[in-house]
Amino acid sequence: MNKVIGVTDLQHNFRAVFDEVAHKGVPYILTRGSRPEVVMVPYDDYLRYIELREAGILARFDQARERLAAANAAFSDEEIEADLKAATRTVRSRRESAS
Repeated sequence: MNKVIGVTDLQHNFRAVFDEVAHKGVPYILTRGSRPEVVMVPYDDYLRYIELREAGILARFDQARERLAAANAAFSDEEIEADLKAATRTVRSRRESAS
């Protein structure tokens, strides 16, 4: 169960809140005024959140790569290489124009 605490109350009760989060795994929602702004969670929960977030990003990247591979399947390696060379020339000429 989440607990909610204001920033001022947290300042007065930091050690107790910290111990409750760290040792009992109780997440706290920190508010400023009446707006929730920060969540205190145990470190292991935070690491799990990061893993899940990164897994989602990697999954979306894999999906995008699959879509690109399907879209480019009709092109030969030579055509792709020619397009890359043309794009490189365009970028270089724009850099030289900007200098």
